[in-house]
Amino acid sequence: MSDFPDSLLYIDGVQRPAENGRTYENIAPATAKPVGRAADGSQADMEEAIAAAHRAFHQSDWPTNVALRVAMLRKLQAELRRLADIYRDRIAAETGATAGVIAGPGLYFPIEMMTWTIDLAERYEYRRDIGVTSLMGTPSRRLVFKEAAGVVGAITPWNMPVQINLAKLTAALGAGCTMVLKPAPDTPWTATIIGEAAANIGLPAGVLNIVTSADKATLGEQLVADPRVDVISFTGSTGVGRRIAEAAAPTLKRVFLELGGKSANIVLDDAKFPDALYGAAAVCYHAGQGCALPTRILLPRSRYEEGVQTLKAIYESIPFGDPSSPEQILGPVISQSQFDRVSGYIELGVEEGARLVTGGVAEGLDGYYIKPTLFADVTNDMRIAQEEIFGPVLVAIPHDGDDDAVRIANDSVYGLSGAVQSADPDRALAVARRIRTGGVNVNSANYFAADAPFGGYKQSGLGREMGVEGFEEYLQTKTVALEAA
Repeated sequence: MSDFPDSLLYIDGVQRPAENGRTYENIAPATAKPVGRAADGSQADMEEAIAAAHRAFHQSDWPTNVALRVAMLRKLQAELRRLADIYRDRIAAETGATAGVIAGPGLYFPIEMMTWTIDLAERYEYRRDIGVTSLMGTPSRRLVFKEAAGVVGAITPWNMPVQINLAKLTAALGAGCTMVLKPAPDTPWTATIIGEAAANIGLPAGVLNIVTSADKATLGEQLVADPRVDVISFTGSTGVGRRIAEAAAPTLKRVFLELGGKSANIVLDDAKFPDALYGAAAVCYHAGQGCALPTRILLPRSRYEEGVQTLKAIYESIPFGDPSSPEQILGPVISQSQFDRVSGYIELGVEEGARLVTGGVAEGLDGYYIKPTLFADVTNDMRIAQEEIFGPVLVAIPHDGDDDAVRIANDSVYGLSGAVQSADPDRALAVARRIRTGGVNVNSANYFAADAPFGGYKQSGLGREMGVEGFEEYLQTKTVALEAA
């Protein structure tokens, strides 16, 4: 695997090195070896980025000039399309995404998803007249304005970074906010491509700032605590989300949190086997590094062992080990620490008494590979059924009918996503409505798209990303009363 060019920060409209030229090594998950270096931003660099974003919001017409925002975002999208082929190999190298993943949500799909949000920014009703009231004695006409919320601090993860980076910045910038983006240390180049595109098109200085760093906490904490930052948009683990909410409390800034999940895929007793089980392969997509993946499968007790054996055959047929193959969906997990975490959970599952049907650590490969892994004889109180593993690990739990399945599905601190498999669409929809999650897929349907709000109940987060609801996370509401004629 080739060494790629050193990446730069993007601050106040300029691509530049980090303070004192500091860099850090970028490790490829497929080989566990460095493939290049990224700018290692400092607290001083973050201070400059926040100051630039604050200045751009308060001293330019970006927050009020819809036509300018839309035009610049369309130019940014076009430039990202051009750069995608140039960056494809280095983004694949740092994320561990297979060619098939890169061709879809790993790189190319998110760039096209920008279109819907840009169009929304252009057509959105930023002012509406709600009519005249005389309730307080004076006839008053009320106007409701939707205004940009301010400076956004975006802190993003390493699992699907291009999609998450672009979902946040397109909505925030489209709404009139300015932004400081702090990507995960493991995937700096997925943000660098955006900085290069912004510099190339002449995005107004300070509107977008990107600070990469090897530090996993300090710069993010600085961004959250700064009183000049009005909104924090975070995607990542529930544990880190709690700390961000606590750190944001003193300044009472708005916080959007898209956090973890332990989603349930409910297979009802009328579901057609084996068709209803093929979707369980999604748990292995991008090595299982997806918060919304249905990592618990609830099988009818009467067909439990049949389902387990079908899943075993599916999992043992999933290829891996060649990230250049467009047919492969399973690549390595992101890092040594994540490899240790996932393998530790596999050991824990055995210790808890679950049956390891297939899978485990992959032998003979250089990178951080975990085989497609299936546990049976799992009870919902086991840690492998309650805690987010974030690897290609599925747990199979028996249920005794619709009510029992709903009970098990909802017996979780999380509430991000889920699925229902049934030959009866009305029955499936009735079950889906009872699941306390932010999204549910029925049979082979998939809700994920730029126009669909994404987010969770309970400890899966606060607020929504994408859709109209996600756009409005970056807007404030002002009501103005005028004397009615």
